[in-house]
Order: sequence, then C-alpha cells, then structure tokens
Amino acid sequence: MDATEKRLHQLDNGVKENDLMSYQALYRVWRPRNFADVVGQTHITRTLQNAIMQDKFSHAYLFSGPRGTGKTSAAKIFAKAVNCERSPVKEPCNECPACLGIQDGSISDVIEIDAASNNGVEQIREIRDKVKYAPSAVQYKVYIVDEVHMLSIGAFNALLKTLEEPPKHVIFILATTEPHKIPLTIISRCQRFDFKRISQQAMVERMETIIASEGITVNREALEVVALTAEGGMRDALSLLDQAISYSDDEVSIDDVLAVTGSVSQQKLAGVIDALHNQDVKGALQHVDDLIQNGKDPGRFVFDLIYYLRDILLYKSAPGLEDSLERAIPDETFKELVERLEPGWIQQAIKELNQCQQEMKWTTSPKVFIEIAMLNLADNDSKEPAEAEAVKRLARRMEEMERELKQLKQNPPQAHAQSAPQEQKRPQQRGGRNGFKVPYERIRTVLNEASKDQLKKVHSQWANFMDALKQNNAPAHATLLNSKPRAASEKGLVLAFRYEIHCSLALEHQQTIEPLLAEFIGTTVSIIPIPEAKWQELREEYIRKQRSEGSPDEEESKEEDPLITEARKLAGEDLIEIHD
Repeated sequence: MDATEKRLHQLDNGVKENDLMSYQALYRVWRPRNFADVVGQTHITRTLQNAIMQDKFSHAYLFSGPRGTGKTSAAKIFAKAVNCERSPVKEPCNECPACLGIQDGSISDVIEIDAASNNGVEQIREIRDKVKYAPSAVQYKVYIVDEVHMLSIGAFNALLKTLEEPPKHVIFILATTEPHKIPLTIISRCQRFDFKRISQQAMVERMETIIASEGITVNREALEVVALTAEGGMRDALSLLDQAISYSDDEVSIDDVLAVTGSVSQQKLAGVIDALHNQDVKGALQHVDDLIQNGKDPGRFVFDLIYYLRDILLYKSAPGLEDSLERAIPDETFKELVERLEPGWIQQAIKELNQCQQEMKWTTSPKVFIEIAMLNLADNDSKEPAEAEAVKRLARRMEEMERELKQLKQNPPQAHAQSAPQEQKRPQQRGGRNGFKVPYERIRTVLNEASKDQLKKVHSQWANFMDALKQNNAPAHATLLNSKPRAASEKGLVLAFRYEIHCSLALEHQQTIEPLLAEFIGTTVSIIPIPEAKWQELREEYIRKQRSEGSPDEEESKEEDPLITEARKLAGEDLIEIHD
C-alpha cells in the first residue's frame, strides 16, 4: 500500500483531513472496510453476503460475541452493502456517495447508538417515533445499537413492538458481549449471529499484513505473543502491537512485547517446568521470585505456564499440529521437554495450576498460592496414583514384589524375620525450620479411642467438607489440600500433611476448620496435624505395641501374613488394599 492508498484508507475509516498529520491508533486506521477484512468470522460474513445478493436479509439482527471480534465493524459494512448504489453486491464498493457517507458518519440514515449511555425508555421511544419516517439519503435506515444488553427493562419493552413490526425501510442491528442479559422476547425477533474468538494464526496473519503496509519490522515470535495475550480479540491485538511499537526503538522484538504485556518468555517457562519435573523446589521458587521481582503479573505467569504445558502435551500427542500451538515455539528446548515429560505429569500439572489460578482470584497474596502450587508440582510424582506415571511405578514395584514373594514362599519364617529389622532401619525425617512440635501423646490418645466407623464417616464427608471450605475460606482450603485423615475418635481427628509447614498453617485456621467439619460429620472434633513421615513412625510404633500386648480388638494389631508385610514395604500404604 503506497502513501496515497494509505491516506484514502484513513479517510474511509473516519480520519479527518486535518488529523492526517497526527498519529492514529492502528485499530482505527485498519478497521475493516469490507467483509473480507473481518478476520475469522467467515461463517457470518458469507451468510450476510448471500442474504444481500438474494435480497433476503432480515429486519433485525443480533451480533453477539467477545470484544474486538468485529461485531460493530460487520454491522457498519452490512449497512454500506445494503445501501451501496451498486447493490446487490457482496462487498460495498467504498467509492459511491452512500458508502463514503456511511463510512465517515455524514449520512444520518445510519445511526450508531451506544446503549451504555442511552439506555433509558425516553431514548428508545425517540427511536420508535422516528423509524416511521423514510430515509433521506439512502434506501434503508439502519440502527446499530452497541452493547444492547445495557438497556433497561423499560427500554427493552419500548423496543419490542418496533422490532416485531418495523417499517420495510428499517433494519436493526443489535450488538452485545453478553447475550444472556437480553430478554428472550427480543432475541426471538432477531436473526442471531455468534462471533467467535479469532484464532492466533488468523490474528498473526492480519498483523503481518498491517506491519508490511506500515513499513514496521516486527519479529514473528513477538506477533505470536501479542496474539496470545489478546485472547481472541483483534482490536486488543492491534492496541498491544501499537504499545510495543511505541516502546521499541527500530525493530519490535519479543522482549519489547513481553515488557508491554507482562508475559513471561518461553525460556523462563521452560526453566520453571524443568525445575519442577526434576523436583528442584529451590530452583522453581527462585524462578518465580525473580519473575515477580521483575514486575511480571503473577496471573499472567500462571496463564502462560498452563498454555505452555498444553502445547507440550498437544505436540507430544500429535507432532504434526505445530500450527495449533498457542504459547510455544517448537525450538530445541521445547522438543527436549516434549521427550522427557510424561503425559500424566503434564495433565496433573495443568490441573494443579488451574486450581492455583482459581485460588488467586480471592487473595491479595497470589505469590503464596503460586509457591504452594510449585511445592505440589515438585512432588507431583506421588500425588495421583491413578495417573499414567504412577501406574508405571506400580508395575515396577509389582515386578519386584513377585520376585520377593517367590523367596517368601520358599522360606516364610526367614523372610518374616528379615522384615522387622528392615523396618527399624528407616531413617527419621528431620524436623522443619518452623519448629512445629508433634503432639505425640494426644495422637496416642486418639489412637487408643479411635474407631473405624468414625474414620469412615470422616472419609465419606471429606470431599463435601473440602468443597464447602473452599467457598468459605480459600486460604484454609489451600492448607488442607495436601492432608489426609489418618485416625479418628469421637473427640479427635489426626491429619497427616506432606510438609511440616502445613501443620502449623492448619492450626492457624483451626477456628474455621473445626466448626465447618462438625456440620458434615455430626460431632465436634479437634484436628491434630502431623507430618506424614512422623505419622508412619508413630503408627508402626503403635502396631508393635499392640502386638506385644496381644490386643485382639485392633485389626492392625493382628499378626500379619509375611506376604502382606512385604507387600506393604514394597508398594507403600497408599497402593495396597487388603481383602479377606
């Protein structure tokens, strides 16, 4: 596009002659002038074009969809097409007086109304009174009502009769981002078109056309980040591109766009994921701290991380879908992660980050929830036994178990004699720096009074209790995410936590947790936290004591079959179920 064509393009889009020397925002200069310029909405533009060509267009339309997807632009193009002097045409000529007058707003027969500021009954009654008058300059009088969901109930009622039986020379086009707020009586009188979010690929191609015409150099990777950040809105994409152009010097780079949008570079995202997969908690938390210290938006960071993991999973499943990647560019680092990460781990990581994203909406300290999510992800390997990776681990353990069982069958007493000292050699877990003291005597009291029925009652209501706690107190819910009820009596409940710090945090929310739990299990119990490793030690001590005393009442105190003892040692408590 040469300078003359660009100047005509600006004039056609409502830029006044005396404003041509001043800079105009890209989204204003490049607002669509014909249906072909409306990006990503072919299902709508083609239908409207066919209706115009066949002279079968409706008297009322409802254009709904996300912001910046072309609703108002399509409405204005439609108004030009039906009134073009060369009509019927698939595209307005943008040369006749009717097209030019509608484009620059000088023809009074095409009226654009902002319902956000003109939402009263009186304004709609004024429209209703004027529709009966024939258009003065073109064939059809077109009313474009933007953000129509902002109209009051009275205004909708005033509009209803006009929509039902309008004069033949009137067309209504209602545009909205929230169609669910419009009365069904209005919707049923319109032809509805749902504008969809514009794909990343389509937005990048449109921006490439624009920067080529503007003579601006922008890195392809930078355009992809702009498109992702815009979340399907072309207007938002052009506004961000405008900001990046102003921020940069000669060439718009990926760093310029990252600085403007607050997004995180692919290299940083890959570093965080690599640290989490390697269970390098310190490295992952250091990455998070650096990003936040550098002013990155925590919400955008989690959003980018989810999409990057999504791209890894998608590419791993079907490498031919490169064009469908939303956040990642398939470089060497990306492909290396694709090879190393297991689908089960990726899926669980996305779930954990999505949970973190939800929790962050209700807090003023998002970094805390990100750090908790990092801790959980670093320990992802043991969190979901039903996931694919856990199944692989179980398969390996089962192979080991089969070999051990063969030895036990040959010499059961000897195998049983060896199992006891092995259990005694388990290293004790070091205490945390927060100085949490395990209340051993209280837990032993609960164990002496504990019953299976009481623990089953807690387990049966635990999921419902956690859902209610999430609605009632998000920080308390986050604290209990990694806890498991281990023993319960009428007065106490032992909760085992993966990390010692969560034990202290749970006690801080004790006044919230205990009354709410009582509503679900029917009795008030005191929660007693303990780290998981300490619980295993205490439980084994309790079982040994019960055995030595010969207590017949505790199922766990019965002499176990050597096969079961060895199975517990190899597979772990969480993966074993014993049936009579």
